[in-house]
Amino acid sequence: MIIDYLDPHAAGDYRADLCIVGGGPAGIAIALAFADSPFTVCLIEGGGVSGEDRSQSLYEGESAGDLPLDAGMSRMRVLGGSCTLWGGGCIPFSDDDLAPRDWVPDSGWPLRYADLAPWYDKAREFCRISALPQPGHFDGSPPRAPLDLDPEALANFVFARSPITFGDAYREALRRSANVTALLHANVMELDATADAATVTGARIGSLDGRRGYVRARHYVLAAGGIENARIMLLSDSVAPAGLGNDRDLVGRYFMDHPCGAIGSVRADDPDRLTRPYERTIGKVRAPLSPEIGLSFEAQRTHRSLNARVHPFAVEGQVPRGIRALRDVRAALRPPRHTEATLLEARICAAMQNGPTGPAVAMHQKFVLSAMRVGLHMGDVMKAAAQKFADRPTVRSDRAELVGFFEQAPQRDSRVLLGESRDALGLRRVRVEWRLNDLDRHTWRTTTVIAGQRLAAACNGRFEPAAWAMGDAPPEVHGTAHHMGTTRMSVDPATGVVDPDGKVHGMANLHVAGSSVFPTGGWAFPTFTIVALSLRLAEQLRALLSESAGLL
Repeated sequence: MIIDYLDPHAAGDYRADLCIVGGGPAGIAIALAFADSPFTVCLIEGGGVSGEDRSQSLYEGESAGDLPLDAGMSRMRVLGGSCTLWGGGCIPFSDDDLAPRDWVPDSGWPLRYADLAPWYDKAREFCRISALPQPGHFDGSPPRAPLDLDPEALANFVFARSPITFGDAYREALRRSANVTALLHANVMELDATADAATVTGARIGSLDGRRGYVRARHYVLAAGGIENARIMLLSDSVAPAGLGNDRDLVGRYFMDHPCGAIGSVRADDPDRLTRPYERTIGKVRAPLSPEIGLSFEAQRTHRSLNARVHPFAVEGQVPRGIRALRDVRAALRPPRHTEATLLEARICAAMQNGPTGPAVAMHQKFVLSAMRVGLHMGDVMKAAAQKFADRPTVRSDRAELVGFFEQAPQRDSRVLLGESRDALGLRRVRVEWRLNDLDRHTWRTTTVIAGQRLAAACNGRFEPAAWAMGDAPPEVHGTAHHMGTTRMSVDPATGVVDPDGKVHGMANLHVAGSSVFPTGGWAFPTFTIVALSLRLAEQLRALLSESAGLL
């Protein structure tokens, strides 16, 4: 069932076998893995079913690192989590991503692909993907064949697109479940623990209207994201002054994202030869499989760099007047919806540079004039229709812009801390110190040189590198909201917060799910591995609960 904690008729306190904090893909996957089981689950979500400014404001914080990071605009507090805004990209890690690399300090997972393979298959079903996962890619052919690349430098990796957002896709299943209770607008304020800080005894929850309550369970899972997982552990300081699970000062450390920036342009007579194979939308349909260009592992080892991918985007040349007018008409016929949720989503996308950043245009005022221009320049429209029928761009491209997405080196001083300011619940806000190092910068330059030269040659073009990417100007990169590493996984409690099963070292019943457990991030979109690890954790928790209940 789904209960709104703002409802004054709802109960204040809850008991369950399992308490999950966070209603994103990790939390929903674990909760629904217990549906129709003999165990009760309480899923705690701080937001509602759609975005709200008041709830979102609880994510705001300070930024004090090498690059700014807006904690309030790089994640979303809503049922379904930040994947409410995702593009659906899914790809598994390979052993090359998971194994230690001698040139990358603190690299290496305590898991290998074989450990994740059965859970990747279950994640495929949860994400509603038909293609089969393989190490580092999906099995299948994209709609357009990718370029033939030098395997010692670059490689094509096929990723799959999930067609769902998790809050919409699984809301009804949560509502119907008899043994899963999803609490909306309930915010975890602290985890209480025994005097020795070894066992969680309850989760204190509160709403923005002043309601306070308690959730008691046998096991607890933090699945609130790479920043908030660390924040909740640090806020839980009643019996452990440094926060739960933080006796070695590792909670919040090793914060990573996937820095992203335009590394240069390729100018050619036919830049579409480079960009068309990597378009993710064919006509009006999002392709279920698409290729991405990544540094081959051979290149990473030879140049002692981190992982990276490069996406070529077509930049249109002059748009014919008839096409421009037709676009204006279409935009006028589809006016934007200005609800609180859509405006919040637009602001987050703009902050992440993943969407339009300007104000909405009142297109209806230009509708009549644009319609007249379509008629006057119908030749442009007919020519564009013929191009589209032949699977060619309707507007000639001026150039291809190469955008790099980079793995980040794990480093101890890149971290999430508690700041001094407080939110509307009276809790200390986060302070994010996002740090970069020489290996990150070396990777940017290496990727720029390798990808720029080879991709320009593929379309008989000329590469013009961006000055920052060559180290000749301050870095022009931003985050991609892939927050990782703050509760990293390790066999040794001296180097990680959780063990290979996701249980916090030194604690009996506290577990962590999500990308905060990633020791390294590769270049891969993290959601698919998040879901796989979450389903793996759910199976382990089910076994623990069954054993203690005498069901095994």
